[in-house]
Amino acid sequence: MDAILAERGIVLATLAGIPRRDRADVEQQVLLGAWNAIRRGRYRPDPREKPRDALRKWLHGIAWRQAAHYFGSAWVRRAVLHAQPLGLLPEPMGPSLHAQVEAREVLEALQELTPWQIEALLAVDHPESLVQYAKDRNMHPGTAASRLRIAREALALKLRRRR
Repeated sequence: MDAILAERGIVLATLAGIPRRDRADVEQQVLLGAWNAIRRGRYRPDPREKPRDALRKWLHGIAWRQAAHYFGSAWVRRAVLHAQPLGLLPEPMGPSLHAQVEAREVLEALQELTPWQIEALLAVDHPESLVQYAKDRNMHPGTAASRLRIAREALALKLRRRR
């Protein structure tokens, strides 16, 4: 380990492009990775090279790969350091996430209803009155109101079962 720590300068020179706040962590990964590789017998230098030169080249390669992993990690690509990180988020322009989830649940529950129930529920949104809706379909206004009540109860039951 002393020989590896003696060549710490080559590691730091290779990691020069990494921000200071993370450089010590990446250096630690390089040094521990080198030490573990030596312990496992994965360091096999060329006997024709000087031992120090071989170690420096090998450490440079490990540091180079760790730097590449650092820059390729999702954390580095997406991290934004800020004192008030929630202040960077744009104001929501549409419905809230909770409202979107609830709307999706209602639409899924609507799909499970019969066609006449869906039609009765959608009749409430028409500009015409419920009496006009009943006249257009040749039914008594009381029947249209009853169908609307039954459809609302069926929808409420479906939503209760989902939750």
